[in-house]
Amino acid sequence: MTFQEITDFIRNIYQTDKFIPLHEPLFIGNEKSYLNECIESTFVSSVGKFVNQFEDMIAKFTGAKYAIATSNGTSALHITLLLAGVQTNDEVITQPLTFVATCNAINYCNAHPVFVDVDKNTMGLSPDALESFLHENTRIQDGQCINTTTGRIIKACVPMHTFGHPCRILKIAAICKKFNIQVIEDAAESLGSYIDTLHSGRIGLASALSFNGNKTITTGGGGIIITDDQEFANQAKHLTTTAKTPHPYEYIHDQIGYNYRMPNLNAALGVAQMEQLDAILSDKRKIAQLYADFFKKTNSPAFAHEPPSSRSNYWLNAIIFHDQSQRDAFIEHANKQQIMVRPIWTLMPKLTMFKHCQSGPLDNSMWLSERVVNIPSGARTLT
Repeated sequence: MTFQEITDFIRNIYQTDKFIPLHEPLFIGNEKSYLNECIESTFVSSVGKFVNQFEDMIAKFTGAKYAIATSNGTSALHITLLLAGVQTNDEVITQPLTFVATCNAINYCNAHPVFVDVDKNTMGLSPDALESFLHENTRIQDGQCINTTTGRIIKACVPMHTFGHPCRILKIAAICKKFNIQVIEDAAESLGSYIDTLHSGRIGLASALSFNGNKTITTGGGGIIITDDQEFANQAKHLTTTAKTPHPYEYIHDQIGYNYRMPNLNAALGVAQMEQLDAILSDKRKIAQLYADFFKKTNSPAFAHEPPSSRSNYWLNAIIFHDQSQRDAFIEHANKQQIMVRPIWTLMPKLTMFKHCQSGPLDNSMWLSERVVNIPSGARTLT
């Protein structure tokens, strides 16, 4: 299969001779109407009915008891880590194959990322690698998991559902429970993804989702925390609204808080997007199936399918090349054809600010980082 055959197929899917982005938002519903309503009400900031409505819609869709809207996915993850008890000089296990926001949020807590390898088929944190790392590098002391290399407490674990493909989160959670480690899911990319019948982000204590402009649905910029823990939800709402205590007119704040509220304007966009979510997910799944059928013709590149016992939203479709030179040649070819394709993120331990962090063996992460390419994945016009 030639590179030109691949790019021709992508153009056939999207039926255009113009530039094809990796993933652009689709506005086909009540977006303009709700935005106008929001503007006319003058409630465009952090107070307004659309924020509450958006939170309710996300909670209902995911099956979570509580949802707290935030300014972006990174702020949502930051708050979940703080409320999970992550403090200065603690450690948080995560995967090296992730977007930098995962590790940034850990550092906002003045904590240290520790990198454990991923599975090839999920591209998410490997429970096998996690269990090996914990057995070889930790001990339990006074009910806490101590890293015997650094002497620090491992307080939390943040697996990420890469490209919307659920990782083996049930096994990860079971392992973390044995080692007294809280699980916080980075579900930024996985709205509409399921482990069996359970929505992603529902396994750990809490999770963070993102609604950036390139996600399955968007609020322009925004995120949300979902949890089934009422006290956690109450504290998350309090911290993200500058820790202000209720009072008719006085400004009273009872702790250091964060101005992480989602504006009503963004939530209005989100409500309209949620009304289209089922149709968007359906179309994205059709696109993924078209790709899967097409790439059956060749061993390289191979299409990245959803893992067993899960249902992926196929946020970003991915293909896996034989080697890095083949990957690089295709990326150059496609972009010259005005089709946006991208390699996977630079591994976190290769970034300057994380080079000092402890890592286990990262063979799968390195293998994937040399071969994976994301290809256009946005839903098409559904009307």
